[in-house]
Amino acid sequence: MLFLKRFWEPLAAGEITLSFRRWKAAQVVAGRRYRIPVGIIEVERVDLVEPLDIPDEDALRAGHASAAALLADLPDRPGMLLFRIQFHLVDEPDPRLELANKNRLTAEDVAEITRRLDRLDRAAPHGPWTRQVLAAIEANPGRRAPDLATMFGRDTQPFKTDVRKLKNLGLTLSLRTGYQVSPGGRAYLRS
Repeated sequence: MLFLKRFWEPLAAGEITLSFRRWKAAQVVAGRRYRIPVGIIEVERVDLVEPLDIPDEDALRAGHASAAALLADLPDRPGMLLFRIQFHLVDEPDPRLELANKNRLTAEDVAEITRRLDRLDRAAPHGPWTRQVLAAIEANPGRRAPDLATMFGRDTQPFKTDVRKLKNLGLTLSLRTGYQVSPGGRAYLRS
């Protein structure tokens, strides 16, 4: 789930525990965890609500001064439903960062990463890409995404989305410019 930067500090402090979104259908599922800029949240409930039924107390829990302020902030999307998402901040280390910082991987770690990379390769309309991109990032740390994308004959934005998938597995790290392979990614490449 995406949150505006002004909400990051209260989210990190656990002050925001609700969010309201306009979607055609719910985009989050109760019981699942989602990464946000300040950590990980776990969704507890997802309810369909009517705009006029939102109490000020819920608006406060969503980081707004009132229900009217919350509704004024929501984008006007005709035909969309309004969802109330209740969540809590998870007080655990991000498993992605734990894997990224591992210098040694177990056989189980390698098998799980391989399974996930194979799934990404099978789902890609442009064919297998994961190992080639990982190797290119290792060989070119800090290289700009447009330059790397050109090496593969790809457009920058879809390429960056793919690299984000590798980051979500803990295999790469974003730099100010470009990327680098994480210690866990190097351990995987060596395996």
